[in-house]
Amino acid sequence: MIGVTSFKLARLPHLHAFLDASACRLVTPWTLRKTSQIVGWGLKPSGLRAVWLSGMCNSPHLLLEDGFLRSLHPDDPPLSITVERITTHHDLTRLGHLDQLLQRPLTATQRTRARNLIEAWKAAGVSKYNHLPEYDGPLPERYVLVVDQLRGDDSVQLGKADETSFRAMLGAALEENPSATVVVKAHPLAAGRRKGYLNAADYADNPRILFITKPCSPVKLMGGASAVYTVTSQLGFESLIHGKPVRTFGMPFYGGRGLTEDTLPAPYWRQPIDLETLVHACLVELARYVDPETGERCEVETVLEYLAFQRRMRRRFPETVYAVGFPFWKRHWTKRFLAGSSIRFVRSAGDCPPGSTIAIWGSQPVEPPPGSQIIRIEDGFLRSVGLGADLKPPLSWCVDDMGMHYDPRNPSRLEHLLATTEFDEALVKRARVLRERIVSAGISKYNLAGNQWLRPPTSRTAILVPGQVEDDASVLMGASTIRTNLELVRAVRAANPDTWIIYKPHPDVAAGLRCGGEVEGEIAKYCDDVMPDISITALLQEVDEVHTLTSLTGFEALLRGKRVTCYGQPFYAGWGLTTDVSPLPRRKRRLELDELVAAALILYPTYVSARTNRYTTPERTVEEIVAQSQSRRGLGLHHLTRPFLRLQLHRRFRRQPPQMAEETS
Repeated sequence: MIGVTSFKLARLPHLHAFLDASACRLVTPWTLRKTSQIVGWGLKPSGLRAVWLSGMCNSPHLLLEDGFLRSLHPDDPPLSITVERITTHHDLTRLGHLDQLLQRPLTATQRTRARNLIEAWKAAGVSKYNHLPEYDGPLPERYVLVVDQLRGDDSVQLGKADETSFRAMLGAALEENPSATVVVKAHPLAAGRRKGYLNAADYADNPRILFITKPCSPVKLMGGASAVYTVTSQLGFESLIHGKPVRTFGMPFYGGRGLTEDTLPAPYWRQPIDLETLVHACLVELARYVDPETGERCEVETVLEYLAFQRRMRRRFPETVYAVGFPFWKRHWTKRFLAGSSIRFVRSAGDCPPGSTIAIWGSQPVEPPPGSQIIRIEDGFLRSVGLGADLKPPLSWCVDDMGMHYDPRNPSRLEHLLATTEFDEALVKRARVLRERIVSAGISKYNLAGNQWLRPPTSRTAILVPGQVEDDASVLMGASTIRTNLELVRAVRAANPDTWIIYKPHPDVAAGLRCGGEVEGEIAKYCDDVMPDISITALLQEVDEVHTLTSLTGFEALLRGKRVTCYGQPFYAGWGLTTDVSPLPRRKRRLELDELVAAALILYPTYVSARTNRYTTPERTVEEIVAQSQSRRGLGLHHLTRPFLRLQLHRRFRRQPPQMAEETS
């Protein structure tokens, strides 16, 4: 058992994974003798307590610190920590574990890995924290970057620096660069009670100094700087990775090693090294990592790729997005799926300023202000465990800046992807593996529990006709001459008089959450079975064909290798994979099944993890759906709240004009 010296550290998520321990418990007089190691945080009181207790009971101690790729947001648990025994890597006064690691020569394999990490770091644009947008203001043509830090930061004191070091740094930056502007970047957490060492008001009369106090990512600022000035900030290390000259005014962990120009003398044990040696020691050997989605130990490359993905997703839209007409139960979800932008909820598009980005649910009409961009949002194709109309939180949304995937009257972003994407071998392979996992796990859009179905003992072809909500937007916009469930079943029976036809009502209708067609009861006259309680995946496993208007069940049938006939124009029709009664002339490209899967399930939707509340991948979403389905809990609103919201939702659907109905097929 590992003993922990503070309540806060004992509650740190994944601590046992970081330490490869079966249990981590708070040290007490009763457990002290049973601990194999004692852990504290850095040279804080908990770390000093760990050192003292380890001396008392003759047990080794560990000192933890945030890693160099800490997390997406400062409030998130760390994804990496450093684990040291003697002292932390910030401490100039003693030879620590990092100093020992840097004395070892790299092998050829290690050096190659370090170079790959340097390139991946630069390409990803990551930093210690990664939630902030890039600086979007004007920058001088030529400038040097001066990095401020938080007052009281341990790395300042342990790096033999103080407030005078920051003043000397700014003065040197001005003196050494007479023809350049000096850009001072405040620490992103320098707000409220926490202040930096450099105050913009003190230098307001100097036109050569530009203070950037708005929290922003440092990557763009570092990239454009001709040199970087720092005291002990980690940004100096990151600047070295980006190939920038770095001048230090304290003695940070990367200083005194021949990579920086230093004001202070280096300890005698620090010898010149190359950047690859420093990067490998810091990112590979000193730091430990956990996968945020599994909670298990992983390598630095996994965390680097994860943070790069988060940054890429968070940069899709402008800093502010106006969400028009969203009901309050969708507002929390909207903030998650558009994370990276500040969401302002307004009643109508008229409340948005010109040139804004406006989010609309579904296909509802809107008259945007001049110069505005519209993004339309709908449920994704791997949505949840439970119905959207039952207010189950979504795991995926489709966020479309061109149209809507179920509206064939105009191209959508999904149609554009299907028509223009060059699907490389790696993407197609990824899509194939994803498709096979979806099929083997029995995944569908809503993943509802249901009875199994055994095919009747007949040699007749079995055709499944999935019902749809007839005032649904996908039917109103995507259907052609046939527009109701009854008309569809009649047409299928007329074209296939000798087949076994199974009709499955839409789950929203079967659950009483949406209204069925006026003559829904007559459908049984034209089919052999009506099966509202049978699992859709069980039906798809047994039937031979699916005939549909625009239902997503047709796409799910394609995933399982079934023949599909479309009487409308859903997004998956027109690519050579379905029999189309009403073809769409502009869709001329012929696709393979896994190319359709790649666009529809990998490139197009946005996924958010129920576990981390962060952006995730379709593969991870499938595993979360499997876990929720097995537990049958699914995440949802409180059981006392949901009936009231469902009543409001039903009233909304009943008074909503047909063209405004949400797409739920």
